[in-house]
Amino acid sequence: MKPKIVVILGPTATGKSNLAVQVTKKINGEIISADSRQVYKGLDIGTGKITQKEMKGIPHHLLDVASPKRKFTVVEYQKKAIYAIADIVKRGKIPIICGGTGFYIDAIIKGTIFPKVSPNLKLRKILKKKKIEELFKILIKLDKRRAKNIKDKNELNNKVRLIRAIEIAKALGKVPKITEELPPYKFIKIGLYLPPDILKKKIEKRVKKMFADGLLNEIKKLKKSGISEKRLKEFGFEYDSPTYEKVVRETIKYTKRQMTWFKRDKEIKWFNVTKKKINLEKLI
Repeated sequence: MKPKIVVILGPTATGKSNLAVQVTKKINGEIISADSRQVYKGLDIGTGKITQKEMKGIPHHLLDVASPKRKFTVVEYQKKAIYAIADIVKRGKIPIICGGTGFYIDAIIKGTIFPKVSPNLKLRKILKKKKIEELFKILIKLDKRRAKNIKDKNELNNKVRLIRAIEIAKALGKVPKITEELPPYKFIKIGLYLPPDILKKKIEKRVKKMFADGLLNEIKKLKKSGISEKRLKEFGFEYDSPTYEKVVRETIKYTKRQMTWFKRDKEIKWFNVTKKKINLEKLI
């Protein structure tokens, strides 16, 4: 019988972290974060990172594992997450994967095998100056199949994905077909969502708390530590002080991208957290 792994996912501000702690206490588990910004040290308030108090003594993995000065790749995340899962299972506990980064979650549950191509920093610098339309045309010339794949997955606005595809295609002649090696676990996927109007109010409340808790000071500290304007923008922060309105607006846009990604997985059991109580015993 395959060991069980619970996956709690969904857009920002739907209460994933709180539910994960509740679930973990009931089933004797440990939590593995699946958030592409919370892996970085010093990005706490701006990413809504769970606090020690909120953890309630539950072990959390894959938080604060990388310096914000360098890019932490999905390959690195996958490697650390697989190790954490194996360690938790070995100790007789149940891993609970919790987060809103679909790419990270898929890397675990699908066992994606990524092409081994080192970053070409010189090429990236050139490509980053180009518009998305230009990048897509370049990729079409290099590898029509990969270009079509990106278009079909509604990822045309993902500049990082396009640049990486071009980088791999130039190194290998074409982007190799992404293969998968299914992990030896049974995944129970729980998706949380809220109606748009309620989600908007929750995001507004959350952003207000961020500013009250010291978001601007956190950004200043990151700048003083040597984080560049460009790097801050990659994290979704303005180099100059971000406004409440802009943070709310960008967060709402991000939640829509999150749902677009998650909707592709038909195995997710979705719950409107304002209406339906989740019967954990029945699911797990």
